[in-house]
Amino acid sequence: MIKVGICGFGYWGPNLLRNLATNPGFCPVAVAERREAYRTNAASLAPNLRLYEEAADLIDDPEIDAVAIATPISNHFELARRALARFKHVLVEKPMCASVAEGEELVALAERTRRTLMVNHTYLFHGAVQKLRELKNSGALGVVSYFDSVRINLGLFQPDMNVLWDLAPHDFSIMNYLFDEEPIQLEATGYCHLNPHLPDIAYITMHLPSRMIAHFHLSWMSPVKVRRIAVGGSYQMAVWDDLNQHEKLKIYDSGIELQPEDQRRTLVPSYRIGDVLSPRLPGREPLAAVVEHFRRVIEGQEASLLSGHHGLRIVRLLERTQTVLDASLAKLQYGKDLQQQRASR
Repeated sequence: MIKVGICGFGYWGPNLLRNLATNPGFCPVAVAERREAYRTNAASLAPNLRLYEEAADLIDDPEIDAVAIATPISNHFELARRALARFKHVLVEKPMCASVAEGEELVALAERTRRTLMVNHTYLFHGAVQKLRELKNSGALGVVSYFDSVRINLGLFQPDMNVLWDLAPHDFSIMNYLFDEEPIQLEATGYCHLNPHLPDIAYITMHLPSRMIAHFHLSWMSPVKVRRIAVGGSYQMAVWDDLNQHEKLKIYDSGIELQPEDQRRTLVPSYRIGDVLSPRLPGREPLAAVVEHFRRVIEGQEASLLSGHHGLRIVRLLERTQTVLDASLAKLQYGKDLQQQRASR
């Protein structure tokens, strides 16, 4: 049995504890959390846990074989590096770290120590994502022309992270898992309403080699919560609404058809409107599947879908997007400053 410790016991820590405790391959033995109230909560959920105030002390515990890191992103790199250096397996929350340089170091260290480094991009194990991958790989969607994602809500504003790094890892990892393409062109814009240095709204557009366009709408400023992804293919179109409890995924047998150029007089498409199917999705909690996958990868039974290499690819895309977003924000600020200068003359 793999003895595991959890670093960070805020919002996500209890979910990790519950799923690790119910998996017969793991034995949660310790929790590290600086906030006393959260340590008290951990003790109430599992009285036999060893409690640490500092995550470094938990990682140094010689009885622990693996650690799950659910701390703020600013701590991911140092804690994961410390754990790998002490030959412990690591499951770290998304994003894996705060920069490509940090990610490359973690991947190299995991390879040197021969320990599992896994990034918890939980949605890859969601039934809707698995079904979308099945549709894409089987050719049922046809030629995919767009991937459109909306992930918006009111807050929670993060003090050390902008909306891109908070919300986009979900959708970037899903797109990467489904299509395995790097964008050849990327556009990003956004706005900072509360913190002048942390965008709370972002719009991102990516052009991929397959001629697919991907668009992402991210916001902490929406009065309603939306979690929706639409994928449009030449044969079928699919919409995943994660907040729809009864019909999360709908597959539309709809599309646009054009006559061959030599058979048409004008560029007028015909519209194909067919049936709408809402397939039954597995009821298993995605995090439970992640935990089981973590166990199997550690024991050499499966190749990792959530490896450090996958996590690094998402961090690289985040960093690339951040560069474009920074340039857009700087241009917007320059325009504002110029207007103020003209108005003051």
